[in-house]
Amino acid sequence: MTALYVIIGLAILIGLWFVALYNGLIKLKNRTDEAWSDIDVQLKRRHDLIPNLINSVKGYMTHERELLENITKARSQAMSAQEAGNTADLAKAEGMLGGMLGKLQIAVEAYPDLKANQNVAQLMNELSDTENKIQASRRFYNGMVRDINTKMETFPNNMFVGMLNFKKYEFFEIEDSAERENVTVQL
Repeated sequence: MTALYVIIGLAILIGLWFVALYNGLIKLKNRTDEAWSDIDVQLKRRHDLIPNLINSVKGYMTHERELLENITKARSQAMSAQEAGNTADLAKAEGMLGGMLGKLQIAVEAYPDLKANQNVAQLMNELSDTENKIQASRRFYNGMVRDINTKMETFPNNMFVGMLNFKKYEFFEIEDSAERENVTVQL
């Protein structure tokens, strides 16, 4: 009779552990999805700001047309990658777009009249604020990815994660090492 109670007690403990594992994974999954959504919102904001900024600077920067066209092209690629939902492609496209926007900020600095233009200054400030928010959102998302992946890969959780149909998340990383380097400003 005592053995029966021990077996029932163990079954209850295992069942409670399994429920706690599942609920913990669901909580982390939802927080990771929310973190991804935060990145998505900031990227959308960035994509909406870019056409306004380009239209504002076009008149001043006639010989910088190639840079403006490249930014427009990079924005389109980033929006396509965002719609496709592939984290790796999106990170690559957004990295290219971020690099182009850095070059635009440097180009704006070279035009005193443009730099003093209130619309351009406001758009550049908003873009800078958005870039900071994107960076913070990426860090938060990557932290959540680290947490959920760690929980799924640690023993004994790793034995049951497959049964629960949880998949590993990908980090939002810069793939091109050139994008990690500082932008050189030459006046």
